[in-house]
Amino acid sequence: MKLQQLLSLTRKAVDTYHLIDEGDHIAIGLSGGKDSLALLYALHGLQRFYPKKFSLTAVSVDLGMEGFDLTPVTKLCKELGISHHIIKTQIRQIVFEERKEKNPCSLCAKMRKGALYNAVKELGCNKVAYAHHKDDFIETMMMSMIYEGHFYCFPPKTYLDRMDLTIIRPFLYVEEADVIGFKNKYHLPVVKNPCPADGATKREYIKQLIRTINHENPGTKTRLFTALINGHIPDWEDQNE
Repeated sequence: MKLQQLLSLTRKAVDTYHLIDEGDHIAIGLSGGKDSLALLYALHGLQRFYPKKFSLTAVSVDLGMEGFDLTPVTKLCKELGISHHIIKTQIRQIVFEERKEKNPCSLCAKMRKGALYNAVKELGCNKVAYAHHKDDFIETMMMSMIYEGHFYCFPPKTYLDRMDLTIIRPFLYVEEADVIGFKNKYHLPVVKNPCPADGATKREYIKQLIRTINHENPGTKTRLFTALINGHIPDWEDQNE
């Protein structure tokens, strides 16, 4: 995928769900993975011509995992003229050593978000951009139905009143395959996730399940996304009006 195509899909989500307002200071949650690096490129590109002016800051949360080196990511941010802030934490130690969590993802995510939100508030940001793509939305919807028994998915835009922060997800219309193509074409400096739980989660199981169903019934993934968009989920209502 070329940058222009990525920008077009990103702007479609931004315009449809009113994700960016004049004067926004947006923090990009930069994990070092392919998705967040592609989002960095996309919002940097959008910033150059979007009619509403906004500023960008990149923020990464260091969980304290051995071998986690964000030097290539910091270098890319510098090339793009975006400041990069790394938040050091002891989340790995707490989750895996002190708590010895059997299902660590929930606690890790909660602590990671807490560290991120506190940091971006100190940096003066009013919005946080996550790189959840179309496949993430579909997988979250499926997980909600299978494991929780209700039809739900996080919306493209969420206001956190306790933190006075707005979460935006500009990659709603971008497929994971597009991100992979973009990563390969532009040689993104992806930092491997050193988490011992990576690849052994319920989300990974659902991802493979959807892949199998879509292979056996071509077009299933597209229909699932259509069901999500038209599903009248309460948190999504009125966001595109």
